[in-house]
Amino acid sequence: MPMFSLLFVLVVMLGLGLRLWLRWRQVSYVRNHRDAVPAVFAEKISLSAHRRAADYTIDRTRFGGFENMGEAVIVLAWTLGGGLDALNRAWLALGLSPLLTGTGVLISAAVIMGLLDLPFTLWRTFVIETRHGFNHTTPGVFATDLIKQTLLALFIGTPLVLLILWLMQRMGGWWWLWVWAVWAAFTLGLAWAYPRFIAPLFNTFTPLDDGELRTRVGRLLDRAGFRSRGIFVMDGSRRSGHGNAYFTGFGRNKRIVFFDTLLNTLEPDEVEAVLAHELGHFRHRHVLKAMVLMTTLSLAGFALLAWLMTQPWFYADLGVHSPSTWSALLLFVIALPQFTYLLTPLFSWRSRRQEFEADAYARTQTGAAPLIQALTKLYRDNSSTLTPDPVHSAFYDSHPPASIRIQHLNAASR
Repeated sequence: MPMFSLLFVLVVMLGLGLRLWLRWRQVSYVRNHRDAVPAVFAEKISLSAHRRAADYTIDRTRFGGFENMGEAVIVLAWTLGGGLDALNRAWLALGLSPLLTGTGVLISAAVIMGLLDLPFTLWRTFVIETRHGFNHTTPGVFATDLIKQTLLALFIGTPLVLLILWLMQRMGGWWWLWVWAVWAAFTLGLAWAYPRFIAPLFNTFTPLDDGELRTRVGRLLDRAGFRSRGIFVMDGSRRSGHGNAYFTGFGRNKRIVFFDTLLNTLEPDEVEAVLAHELGHFRHRHVLKAMVLMTTLSLAGFALLAWLMTQPWFYADLGVHSPSTWSALLLFVIALPQFTYLLTPLFSWRSRRQEFEADAYARTQTGAAPLIQALTKLYRDNSSTLTPDPVHSAFYDSHPPASIRIQHLNAASR
């Protein structure tokens, strides 16, 4: 076996082993702490609710292990198993132009990957989420969403793929700078368009009614100096029992969105505290920093791809015998996550640090008590485990563990 082929198999298998080990730790830790509510939540969350959250976490974590194994098999089948090479040869046999051939390979590969992932999505939605009382999605709604997502991806993705491949073929050795500029512009454009043109295709957004909550929210936004296109309530309960709130868009196209499930659970002062936390991300420019970081990393990624495209071993050692711009792009998309997986804890740590900063901002705006009450209800109603494994949490969790987060808020408010 060629050296890079051996390295790739080793990286995939070690990554799978690490993923499964982390999941085993999570399941064991959550199960061992299933029968005792952490002291900080003892008076607010019942033992039965704590057990439900543990069971939900264990089910999801176990199933995630099967997903990880399936993903590893699919990655190896696409590469060393000859899947991508077979797809490439099938399109080359049609005798189309390189541009149309490459677009066909990339689009059909994306469709096949989506189909391979579909059984996992169906099981997660209609078995695990239903078993624990969170799924409100009917088969009809699921099918409609899937059709919309596919058509939207084809409508947006096909022109983008055509343009990227054209630039890769026509712009010489510096094509990667042109492609990076297109990708950055596309990402910004999608972020701008999503709240007004894409999200409404899947959910209904209604303006927040006048009343105590709107008054509280308006005053908070004025204090924060935040301007948006509106405050909306989304019919999240149509698909799920989970509650959430988020900002979307950027520039003058920003929107604030509350799930209806969230408003049905929290009191006005608690909703205000949740919004203050989200505003903390805005005040600390977390979204902007994330966009700058991702844009910088994508530039480095395209530069790396430009070098790999010139290396015959990159194609041959990953199972492709007809080098091309589109096969290089697809191989890169498949292989890169296997090599960058170990960077996950760094991004998780960065995200948790930003969550603490957002909590601190919310505390200055609304006090700690409403945010603590809101978080406690959200942990309870979303069946979020209060006792994650510390190692698993440090590796994956974008938010601090519940007990640490509450203790941090309590300590800072004294």
